[in-house]
Amino acid sequence: MPSQELELNPIGTVHVGAEGFLLDIDEAYRLALTELGGFSHVNVFWWADQVDDPMLREITIAERPYKNAPAAIGLFATRSPVRPNPIMLTSAEVLSVDIDSGQVRIAYIDAEDGSPILDLKPYLPATDRIRNATYPDWAASWPQWYEDSATFDWGAVFENAQ
Repeated sequence: MPSQELELNPIGTVHVGAEGFLLDIDEAYRLALTELGGFSHVNVFWWADQVDDPMLREITIAERPYKNAPAAIGLFATRSPVRPNPIMLTSAEVLSVDIDSGQVRIAYIDAEDGSPILDLKPYLPATDRIRNATYPDWAASWPQWYEDSATFDWGAVFENAQ
């Protein structure tokens, strides 16, 4: 299959700071925030620009990223930002939406300050939740619910945690 050029147009920027987590949406897209505040959570698609490097895009195997994982696993079996296309997805609790300023305050996002936002979609249980999802044994101790993830010791999971 021939290679196809794709064009991505960021819709805003992630801001992480002392005041919390903010999605700053560009003026051209602010009306698209209408009614987003009625949803408790939003799926944020963002670009991991700080690891967007041609050499990193060629990596397909991760050397034991998780302590209980096999010695090597395919990149598509990880949530690593190092990917052929560093598109990331974070589900976040919506704290407030200000359409006029284009600011969406969220409880948390694992993006870096300044990361480009590619898209927002409301979290919908009918399409974003799966009743009988399964996962490998090496991930069995990980939290099964978003809310439990906040207090889970993720540092104990990763092989090279600081």
